[in-house]
Amino acid sequence: MRHAKLEAGEVPGTYRATSLLTERDILQMARRLARCRLARGEHVSSPASTFEHLQALLIDKEHEIFGALLMNTRHRIIRFEELFRGTIDGASVHPREVVKAALQHNAAAVVLVHNHPSGDPEPSRSDVRITRRLVEALALVDVRVLDHVVVAGDGCVSFAERGLL
Repeated sequence: MRHAKLEAGEVPGTYRATSLLTERDILQMARRLARCRLARGEHVSSPASTFEHLQALLIDKEHEIFGALLMNTRHRIIRFEELFRGTIDGASVHPREVVKAALQHNAAAVVLVHNHPSGDPEPSRSDVRITRRLVEALALVDVRVLDHVVVAGDGCVSFAERGLL
């Protein structure tokens, strides 16, 4: 696999390409950067920056992915876990497996996330239903659901911001 070359820019946090970049190169770099920003020990400081990183990870998927950002008691990231892969318009989500992942990584809190390949981030009724089931299941083992984020080409929707949690 060919990696485009980047040099640090004059301003911290900026980069200059030393070769031509394709759209694929840019998306791969965005995913690598997002994985770094969602790495172990990082603090979730603002919902907006978290949305950007989650969007970079899931934006070009042609099928639904359901995952969880697993966090410790101080809301520092333990890891991002991709839990379920579905079709173009849905994924089967099993609360038992979400609870199992949270316990396996000793998470105290989670941010649930899934993408809508259609490009529309509006939550469906089934999204709201499964979120309620997950909140209930995770509460039984003292894991808080901080948010459920729907990622799509047209942006992100936060269940917490909408009062759906």
